[in-house]
Amino acid sequence: MDKKTNEELQALVEKATAGGKNALETLVAGMQDMVFNLSLRMLGTFADAEDATQDILLKMITHLSSFRGDSSFTTWVFRIAANHLKNYKKHMFAHYPLSFAYYGDDIENGKIQDVPDLTQNVERNILAEELKMSCTNVMLQCLDTESRCIFILGTMFKIDSRIAGDILDMTPEAYRQRLSRIRRKMADFLGQYCGEYGSGRCKCKDRVNYAIQNHRINPLQLDYMTAAEIPVQTIIDVKNAMEDIDELSQDFSFCKTYQSPERIKHLIQNFLESMQLSIIQKS
Repeated sequence: MDKKTNEELQALVEKATAGGKNALETLVAGMQDMVFNLSLRMLGTFADAEDATQDILLKMITHLSSFRGDSSFTTWVFRIAANHLKNYKKHMFAHYPLSFAYYGDDIENGKIQDVPDLTQNVERNILAEELKMSCTNVMLQCLDTESRCIFILGTMFKIDSRIAGDILDMTPEAYRQRLSRIRRKMADFLGQYCGEYGSGRCKCKDRVNYAIQNHRINPLQLDYMTAAEIPVQTIIDVKNAMEDIDELSQDFSFCKTYQSPERIKHLIQNFLESMQLSIIQKS
């Protein structure tokens, strides 16, 4: 959402609930990238994030009349998104859960040298970068859902502990303490195993073929490398405040943000132009 005051957002909500299509489109356009990035980190894959983003945006649209302005509009949407994603059971990792022990064992014992060349003439450096983004994103799935959400809100979005606590229904103190512990756990794992962000022996370039064989990346569908990144300033504009949570020096630079795929925009636009919208606004 660009730099709008709470009063301006409240006015947009009132216009949208009264049937103002342009106001509703402005609200949706302002939140869809943020919702998509939260979904991507919470669920681990682009396909699952796209589906969840559509669900969340539709839930936002159909519950607009319940927004009372007690918090910022962004906080209200993040609360809807977080609650939806913490209970989301349709994504791949809900059926195939991960753990740090499993991930570490795969790094230590995966027989990467036994895999033939599967790159299909795609440059290895490009595939290695795709794997790096995918791997560190999937690593988040080793956390339980609430810990994952805490880490994402604090590390990617850098949301103030008061606001994050409001989103997750916990005290700011509890949020800060848990975020510090979770960041330390993530930093320790990266430091032990990852050669990209720590001192571990795992190098993405060496594991490209192994990752392709295990369907972790697809040379013909490079989701991360083809996605358009969002400027860091956009994330700074979205959050309401900023604070130093702890003194952990680990650079979680893999927490990049991306524009939501065109498919989501088309699906939402089709919904906004359909008869369903007028029916919902009259209910």
